[in-house]
Parts: sequence; C-alpha cells; structure tokens
Amino acid sequence: MHADYVFINGEVITVRPDDHVFQAAAVRDNEICAVGTTEEVLGLSGPKTQVVDLRGNSLLPGFIDSHLHMLLYGTNQLGVDCKNDVGDIEGIKVRLAERARTTPAGEWVRGWGYNHQRLAEGRHPTRDDLDEVSEDHPVIAVRTCNHISVVNSKALELLGITRDTADPEGGQIERGEDGEPTGVLKETAHMLAFETSRYSPEEMMEALAIADRDFVRLGITSIHEAGGYGPDQMRAMYRAVAEGRVKVRIYAIICSLNRSEEFVSKMVAAGLVTGVGDERFRVGPAKIFTDGSSSGPTCATREPYTSDPNDSGILYYSQEEIDDILGVAHREGFQITAHAIGDKAVEMVMNCIEKALGERPRENHRHRIEHAGMVPPDLMERMKRLGIVPIPNPAFFYEFGEGYVKNYGGRIEHMFPLADYSREGVVAASGSDAPVTVPNPMRGIYCALTRRSESGTPVAESQRITLMHAIRSFTVNGAYASFEEDRKGSIEVGKLADLVALDGSILSASPEGILSMKPTLTMINGEIVYGGEDESGPEGRSRHSAATSPAR
Repeated sequence: MHADYVFINGEVITVRPDDHVFQAAAVRDNEICAVGTTEEVLGLSGPKTQVVDLRGNSLLPGFIDSHLHMLLYGTNQLGVDCKNDVGDIEGIKVRLAERARTTPAGEWVRGWGYNHQRLAEGRHPTRDDLDEVSEDHPVIAVRTCNHISVVNSKALELLGITRDTADPEGGQIERGEDGEPTGVLKETAHMLAFETSRYSPEEMMEALAIADRDFVRLGITSIHEAGGYGPDQMRAMYRAVAEGRVKVRIYAIICSLNRSEEFVSKMVAAGLVTGVGDERFRVGPAKIFTDGSSSGPTCATREPYTSDPNDSGILYYSQEEIDDILGVAHREGFQITAHAIGDKAVEMVMNCIEKALGERPRENHRHRIEHAGMVPPDLMERMKRLGIVPIPNPAFFYEFGEGYVKNYGGRIEHMFPLADYSREGVVAASGSDAPVTVPNPMRGIYCALTRRSESGTPVAESQRITLMHAIRSFTVNGAYASFEEDRKGSIEVGKLADLVALDGSILSASPEGILSMKPTLTMINGEIVYGGEDESGPEGRSRHSAATSPAR
C-alpha cells in the first residue's frame, strides 16, 4: 500500500532511545509507516501521495505539553490582557475601563496576566484602583501565576468579603492598616473569586477552540490539561473533542481550582479511573493543590524566603489531609499527582506517595508531582527511589528568573533541576503551565538549554541540559507520563502520526535561533491541522520551509 504522506530531504529527529536521525518518514492512515532515507521513503509514494519536501529542516514528534490549562488559556483571550505592553497600574485601569464601557452593568469585567514585580509601582493593584475602573461592574484582575488576584469593591460585595471575614484555609485576604480588605486575594481566597467570575458554557467552548488553534500553530499535538473549572470544564473539553472543535489530544487531569478535593472525591466515587477514554480524550491523574506559586511568591518552603525572613509561603492542606485525599485515589487505581512547588510542599507530596505505596503497593504507578519546583538532593533521592514523574516548567526562567534569584537565593540551584533529573535517570516531562507563561515549546527548550531569563540573567546554569534531553522532555517523556509511550512521543513505525515540521534545522541552530523557530506544519492523527498548502496557499511556499505537493 502507498503512503498518504512522505516527508523527504529533512532532519527527522526520531527521539528513539538511540536518538537516530533519518532523512525521511512516511505516514499511512493515522500511523507512521516508515522512516529511512529519502530514496527508501519515496518508494512508498503513489499517485495520491502528498510529498512534503523538508528542504533540510527538522521533523519532530508532535510536542507534548505535560502541564497547561487549556480552558484558562482560551478564556484569557476573551478577557482583558493586563500583561503584554502594560507597564504600570494606570495602563491596567485603562484597558479594564475600556472593556467596562462595552459590558452590561452587573456583569464581570475580567483581566489577566499582570505581574506586580514588573509594574512601575512594584505593587499589586488594589480595590481602590479597580473601583476607578467601575463601580457598576464586579472587576477582577488575575496575576500571571493564577494564584493571586485583585478585585474591586463590587466584587468583594458579591463574594461576601468584609473586614470581619476570616482568611479561608490555605488562603489569604490581604488587609490594609485599617483592617479593611485591600482587594488582593491569595491562593484559596483567589480561587473562590476566580470560580465566582467563571465564564459561561458557550464561552468555554469558544475558548477551547481558540486555544486549540494556537496550540497546533505551535506544534503541540498532545496536552495534559491541568484543571480549571472542575466538572463543567471536563464536559466542555469532552464535547469539544467529540464535535471536532479541538484537534489536540487531551490527557485530562482531575482537578478544580476551587475545592479540588471535593471534585477528586466525587470522581473517585463515580468509578472513574486513570486511563478511561481513547487516544483523543483520556482521563488522567487525580490532582490537588498543596501550595502556592513560584513567582508570587507563595509556594511553601522549608526555610523562609531569602527576600522575606518572615514568609515561607502558603500550604493548602495538612499532611494528614493530603494523605487522605490522594491515598483514596491511589487505592482506587488512579495515578495521583499534586501541584507542589516549594520544597516543603514537594516533601509532603512525597510523604503521601510513599505512604500510599507502602499501604497498597503498585508497580508502574507513575505518580507525578506537578512543577516539583524545588528538589534538593535528599528529595531527588526519594523521587528516584519512589519512581515519581516530575513535571517541570523550564520556560518559567524566561519570565520569572530574576524574581527566583531574589526570592530564593541559593535554592535556585535545585529549582526545576533538569540536569539532576537527567543524571539520576528520572523521567521528567516538561510543561509550560500556560497561561502562566506562553505555551510555545521553543521557549521551554531554549530555557532548558540556557537557564537564562529574558534579560539574559543566568539562573543556576549548572542545571542546563542537552538539546536532545530537552526535546525528549517535550515529546516521549510526556507520553511516558500518561502511559502512552508505546503509541506516541517518537517517530517510529506503528506510532501515531503526530508530527511537527520546523522552519529550520534545530540541530544546527544556536539557542537563540531555537527560540525564534516556528512550525511550518503540524500533523495530528495523520491529518495536517496547520500548514501545508491548505493553510498557506501557493505563495506560502516561499514563506514556509516545507513544501507540500502530490507525488509525480
């Protein structure tokens, strides 16, 4: 039988165990049917075969982002951008006020992405700032980490928050010297506001389609969706996949940003388990949050922050509570995971996993820790011994690197420690955590290679890794983290035809060249979902590095 597509004259990076690089690959139906030389693969061509001339450029397995928030990324595009080209609080207020003028009174005005550490004032906006935006609308602006937000007085009224409201467990309502709430909400207090200001089901469907469009343009073919709006989000994602609005494959982590333990318990009680589903949409691990963000900073650390000796972050749960929530999920057959960034939180999750495995041993469990932000040597040894799969976020260094140096001092030597993982044989699967930062895998690969921020600040360069290790962390390691390495993550005969062609040779490029690389073609399940003639038109051949044509 002839191939449907052949990719020739390229740099086919297989990501096989031997890291072999070929010239060409072929696809039939939804699987890879051959890899080899251009001459060998062209021999599979027939009259209807589409020939993609890579012109010396790279073909890789489709990128797997092992931790992002697809729906939140998409709904951000429906809200107000308070991140890009905004240098001060006044700029945030201008953008939010513009949206308020076109929003019916009483409806939410939602902003996203501000980073107080990059604002001219060097502080969070406050309720007073947002009251100037509108007194007729509830207004929320979410910090880039999605662990902190600020709301106006109208929103505080809707949330029932007054000077007499106690801090929720695992959260903080910031207060001024007069005892009144400033409008800044942290962790579980923020999660309540975020949940209350949620988007409608119709907006969720629109947001998922927007996210899917952007992801395939970045060469992302599979994602591990890390949670957001709980059951409503699960329904929306499944419906979007079933209706063909979403092309990327979804490994759906069971998690809600607000009261995650309740959602996890309900899903366990309903009889679901990790692995239910198919190659397009599959149930993933059960997840809870245990601490805050790395950039806030609100993550839970063993020792106080270098920048503040009176602060060591926020914990959501006690050790007993973590053991109970995730222990039940483990006993019922779930892969389990938890958001844990500070070394104190990471240690608590490891304690839970070790206890769960001691009570109910399970081979090949692949329990995960999302982010695993700080892993010093003692925790690295436990991670390796317990067979835990960490999900680091190397792209964080680009945007937040200077803050890490300021807030954590020497602990940066063990933050998202990709080189240590490589040396110790720990399988680490990288994710962007979009919309916390951009979902572009090229930025993640660049930061894994350089450990440098956008300004060029080095952040523990001893943790740099090789290009092939970086590529593996965004491909086959992601497949491993979802028990799917036999079906995807590398370019091998019989594996799913999820592929991405780049506009240059990644093996020959400098790190800065990799940072600026872009996909020219993305294929999922044997279908070109971005690029090729259908996307670019005839004139696109001079613009794109890969040309697609029928075999002659």
